[in-house]
Amino acid sequence: MPRDKKIFKLFGEVQAPPRSRFVEIDGVGPVLLQRSSRARRLNISIKPFYGVRVAIPSGVSFERAIEFMYEKIDWIKRHQKGMERVEEEQLAWRDALSEIDLQRAAKTIVNRLAELAGIHGFSYNRVTIRNQKTRWGSCSSRNNLNLNIKLSTLPRELMDYVIMHELVHTKIKNHSPKFWRELDKYVGNAKELRKQLNSFKI
Repeated sequence: MPRDKKIFKLFGEVQAPPRSRFVEIDGVGPVLLQRSSRARRLNISIKPFYGVRVAIPSGVSFERAIEFMYEKIDWIKRHQKGMERVEEEQLAWRDALSEIDLQRAAKTIVNRLAELAGIHGFSYNRVTIRNQKTRWGSCSSRNNLNLNIKLSTLPRELMDYVIMHELVHTKIKNHSPKFWRELDKYVGNAKELRKQLNSFKI
């Protein structure tokens, strides 16, 4: 019998310690404790529809993670309130998607595109409005624009951000620093708006 087989026979199978578990915290609800090879220290994150997660680095016990969580309990509760607001906005937005009047929505987007292009001196060729699942918009090499029908459900500044993003692509066909500087001229802090847009799932 091979040596490793003998060891197994003598001691049985060695169970690896669990990598995650849920704990219920009063006033917070279920919290996921999860070991992470990338974590260098205990870290708490709170995400819409995912809840509270504590990343645990190697060598730190679940018990210490729970202690750490209670040390940060006030911080968790404050950020949970913000997360709940985001969840409510997302749910309301999804409800709006199911009630879109497609013809009216397309007209709203096309009119706003024409308005912004006129104000800022941009031109484009053809515009197509589609119900896309992966992109808010795109600009072809021939300056044909594709815009997502769901833009009509976004806050106005985010719809304008997407439209201006594609209009700037009629002049700059990449995402170089020059592109972002140019876009900032029309929308302000473009990368902050992009971050806000990412909270709305297509």
